[in-house]
Amino acid sequence: MGLAHPWVKRAPFTPPMLYLLIGIVLGPWGAGVARIDPMEQAGWLLHGAEIAVIVSLFTVGMKLRIGPLDRRLRPALCLAFISMTLTVGLVAATGVKWLGLTWGAASLLGAVVAPTDPVLASDVQLKHAHDRDNVRLTLSAEAGLNDGTAFPFVILGLALVQGSPLGSFVWRWWSVDVLWAVCGGLAIGALLGYGLGHLLLRLTAKLGQTIAFGEYLVLGVIGVSYAIAVEVHTYGFLSVFAAGVALRSVERRASPQENVTVKTTVPTAAVGQINDDLATNPQTAPGYLAGVLLNINEQLDHLLEVTLVLVVGMTLASAGIAWEVVWFAPLLFLVIRPVAVLPLLAIRRFSRFEFGSVAWFGIRGIGSIYYLFYAIDEGLPEPLARQFVSLTMTLVAVSIIVHGVSVTPWVAFKDGEERKSIPQNG
Repeated sequence: MGLAHPWVKRAPFTPPMLYLLIGIVLGPWGAGVARIDPMEQAGWLLHGAEIAVIVSLFTVGMKLRIGPLDRRLRPALCLAFISMTLTVGLVAATGVKWLGLTWGAASLLGAVVAPTDPVLASDVQLKHAHDRDNVRLTLSAEAGLNDGTAFPFVILGLALVQGSPLGSFVWRWWSVDVLWAVCGGLAIGALLGYGLGHLLLRLTAKLGQTIAFGEYLVLGVIGVSYAIAVEVHTYGFLSVFAAGVALRSVERRASPQENVTVKTTVPTAAVGQINDDLATNPQTAPGYLAGVLLNINEQLDHLLEVTLVLVVGMTLASAGIAWEVVWFAPLLFLVIRPVAVLPLLAIRRFSRFEFGSVAWFGIRGIGSIYYLFYAIDEGLPEPLARQFVSLTMTLVAVSIIVHGVSVTPWVAFKDGEERKSIPQNG
């Protein structure tokens, strides 16, 4: 990929599409080098997807260089809560009517496939901290939030599948699994991110240079925020995302001007080399540190993306192709997703192109894989688990392909429009 990147960038496909193809070639359908049975190896698939999601969520949070109460986040909040609920409901109705599922199983399926992906959607996410494009900002923030807001619906679907009495469960679900877990996860991450951000600024001022070993900070923030949130029964995904947003918010307030934030291109802190001019200047040190942390996390994100998409390709043979996806994928991408995002029009004005972009790029991926194997780990009956594995893996592969094919012309069009909007001198 390092050698082929210049050609892949201009080609009508994306790196995840190439990783998926290589995974298929390495699997039983190709060379047979590797065989992954998703049922036998569900445990490490669960934790692999878990790690990939939390690293990506922190990356997304660090890219959102806006305040947590900024009105530009309202569309993403609408998508993460209202559109998420509508998607789960519409998929559940589809599962009952055309897949022959019970309401419990159909609700669980809706929760598994509803969240959009923060790992595979990098091409339609914010390019950098100063990117203010409406579509990219909305899709990025949505991907950061809805991997956490899907959790209550997964818990509800599992309870219905396992036959839990709804009387006492509904109250506990609403108070603990929705209100406490969502608000608590966001609060824990925000407090940790703000606290660490201010501590780093003080240490930077006291020592006269920014902190080295940025990779320790990245892994530490991700690990601690996630662990604390899970330990007190809140949603770790939301906590990690909020930690990234809060840490970046501290840098935004500390930087006196918009143009002082530095987006590094080489992980200088990771190799022990610090740019003294940027690290010691009070005006650039906060932005320099934020750029180093974001750069390190993006590299981890890319490596995990490769690994997980290769695994998806390898598991397709064992999971089996779900031919229902021939009609289910178009229904999800072309009907359910656009209908679910309609409430956006009441929140903020979007052009037709912007609304169509948000409606189309509801990419399914690693988040869905995590929730799938979380349900299996929690005791989903094996016949239902195998059906869900086949459908989810096939759906993720289809999403990688169809959204990957469309993202290159979309990016080219967006870049062209952005160049036209830049005033030309002379």
